[in-house]
Amino acid sequence: MPATLTPPGIETGSETGNQDDLTPVYNVVLLDDDHHTYDYVIEMLTRLFLKTKDEAFRHAVEVDSTGRTIVITCELPQAEFGRDQIHGYGADWRMPESKGSMSAIVEPSGGQA
Repeated sequence: MPATLTPPGIETGSETGNQDDLTPVYNVVLLDDDHHTYDYVIEMLTRLFLKTKDEAFRHAVEVDSTGRTIVITCELPQAEFGRDQIHGYGADWRMPESKGSMSAIVEPSGGQA
């Protein structure tokens, strides 16, 4: 069987994997505020993102101490949906001054799926 030559700079499918490996992924980032309790964050993350209570607690600590935490990394439609779910979760009934949901953003993760 004759050898197949590939010009320089051209990658073949066997060298790079399939196209799905090149799908960009995005982070859903929960942003800190002073109007939601740790219990709210834990409840929200366990319900919306199926985090364990321990995982959700670690996110609550991180968002409180650093101002942000990445709750999930996925493709753009799912990331936008996750952000919208956070925005729609509602106020923290434990705090009378809580008037609405927490904030979240979607940002490129810099990684590949």
